[in-house]
Amino acid sequence: MLRSALILGLLGLVGPFAIDMYLPAMPAIAASYGASETAVQATITAYFIAFGLGQLFYGPWADQAGRKLPIMVGLALFLVASFGAAFAPSMAALTGWRALQGLGGAVLMVVPRAIIRDQYTGTQATRLMAMLMLVISISPMLAPLAGSAVLALADWRAIFIALGVLAVAALALTATAQPETLPAERRVRINPRSLWRGAKVLLSDPIFMGLTFIGGFAMGSFFVFIAFAPFVYTGQYGLGPTGFSLAFAVNAVGFFSASQLAGWLGERWGMRSLVRRGVAGFVFFSAAIFIIALTTDPGLYLVMAGLFCANACLGVVVPTVMVVALDDHGDIAGLASSLGGTLQMVAGGLSIALAGPFFDGSVTPMLGAIAACGLVAALLTLALLRPRPVAEPSV
Repeated sequence: MLRSALILGLLGLVGPFAIDMYLPAMPAIAASYGASETAVQATITAYFIAFGLGQLFYGPWADQAGRKLPIMVGLALFLVASFGAAFAPSMAALTGWRALQGLGGAVLMVVPRAIIRDQYTGTQATRLMAMLMLVISISPMLAPLAGSAVLALADWRAIFIALGVLAVAALALTATAQPETLPAERRVRINPRSLWRGAKVLLSDPIFMGLTFIGGFAMGSFFVFIAFAPFVYTGQYGLGPTGFSLAFAVNAVGFFSASQLAGWLGERWGMRSLVRRGVAGFVFFSAAIFIIALTTDPGLYLVMAGLFCANACLGVVVPTVMVVALDDHGDIAGLASSLGGTLQMVAGGLSIALAGPFFDGSVTPMLGAIAACGLVAALLTLALLRPRPVAEPSV
């Protein structure tokens, strides 16, 4: 299990690095093109939209062709887009290359989940998903710092060259170390009728849909942070690229530390109860820091502490909802993973779009949007995952 977690986690670093590594460079990118903050934030939105739509394609393809070929093709697209972004002559071109990056990187969200479902279910799958999260969650700490290091030596374009080199390494790892986990006899031929039939099953399953959007708005809060924090931390709090990278990393520490308890807590409390408790904690901490910000400037360290606690709660929610949502759909795990991932990206993109008009460069609108995402997740949890009158099973 540890070997699988390491391989999938190292592959999973590619997508987060594409999001987080260039965050310290966002003000420099804006200055380079003479563009607004909103225009630079659009490069994140473009990545997420393409990332979400790409999952609709990779999931069914992975159910038909196996797991390795889609990974190889997606990484190849990501590689081309990374070098395209490095030499983009305009903000519009950079946004387009970022979209292609997202389209390629989407495969690394869908297929690793399906690989886990190929081999494990229940709490074993939760443990592996949490181990995967441990590896992936290191990236929000390392990626901005790596970006800051590159900026100290070269301009922001070198960051995308580095991402291209990372894609080359991931391609080599996939070809040599990742086994095929879907044998030919278990593959499902793609056709519109079977896709529609599978999609109807998933879309009509309230537990699948509810868990998907609980995870979607939980992650949406982090998308809001990604889009706005570079300007809040550097503008309102005066941090440089390295200072921002360190402050950004604090959020990941709470997330990945708590994620390692997800399997154990799932066995102790039950998977659905764990989701309820995690969402409740997230709402409490995100709402508390927002209420403080409405009355006074909470200061950098209090903002970091509040978001640390909120993200620790997300650390037990996100891997658990992923596993429970797929548990009853093992025969269409690829489609379920891709549709769930797409819907989550839609929720995350919607969060950024709705928060954008209220953003003025200060911390309060960012915290308000994060708290609003938590509130939506809480309402969905109350509606769909109410406590049962009898003790629930641990899986």
